[in-house]
Order: sequence, then structure tokens, then C-alpha cells
Amino acid sequence: MTPAINLLRKRGIAHRVLSYTHDATAGSYGGEAVQQLGLDPTQVFKTLLASTDTHELLVAIVPVSGTLDLKALAEAAGCRKCEMAKVDDAQRATGYLVGGISPLGQKKRLRSFIDTSAADLPTVHVSAGRRGLEVALAPADLLQLIDAAYASIGRAR
Repeated sequence: MTPAINLLRKRGIAHRVLSYTHDATAGSYGGEAVQQLGLDPTQVFKTLLASTDTHELLVAIVPVSGTLDLKALAEAAGCRKCEMAKVDDAQRATGYLVGGISPLGQKKRLRSFIDTSAADLPTVHVSAGRRGLEVALAPADLLQLIDAAYASIGRAR
């Protein structure tokens, strides 16, 4: 099991684990999860890491059907500017490999923001900590477990 799934079990949070065989040639990890599991892309969320102008790492959770608005994330975080974090920094801080970064069970507690589109959904799907492994849970549970804030940080494609 992954740290994400272990955390959910330890806290007694209702969840469902879904798995599929990851294709190393897939162009998009989130898109692959949507396709392989037959999920609604507005309910599947990708976990991205950004770095602020003061080099603080932030977690941004947005639907795979859109993109992260770095300006909106900077505003939500109260900083001047954000850029995507370097892969090595993201992996080191979270303990997960890119493409399998879960917002749950990360090595370091980072400030986290979930796109507001998740708030009214009955269920969201996020990485369970490994490529080819997703976990479904209530958005309110995700918000509480990672001590996140809702913010309008997603942008439709």
C-alpha cells in the first residue's frame, strides 16, 4: 500500500481504490486515468506542485479537464508569482514520483489548494501515490485531511 492509502485507512475515511495498468507512453497521466477507468474528467484531479517567488512549494489540485492558473494560485497563496516546481523538488518534497503524486500522505506538509470546482462534487478522484492507482473520496474529506483551502485555481482548456 501507498502512504496515501495508509493515511485514509488509519483515519477511517471512506474511499475506493481503482487501478489500471499504466502505459509508459501515455501523454497525460490524468488523461490516462480518465480513459482507462472510464471516469468523468471533471471529477479526476491532478496534483501539481508550484514554487513561489520565495521558493515555497505549494500543492495545487485541479481537474484533469483543465489547467492550473499560476496567477490565481499566487493570489490564493498571497505571493507575487508562482511557477511550476522542478520535478526533483516535487518528488523530494512529496516522496512520490511525478505522475503518481498524491495530495495525501506526502513526506512534507505543504500548503495546499483545491480548485473550487471540487466543492460540489459527490466524489473526486486523485492519485493514490503510484502511476496507475487512483483513489475516490469525498472532496470535504480531502480538504480536511490535507488542511487545504478551496480557491479558483483551475482554468478550462
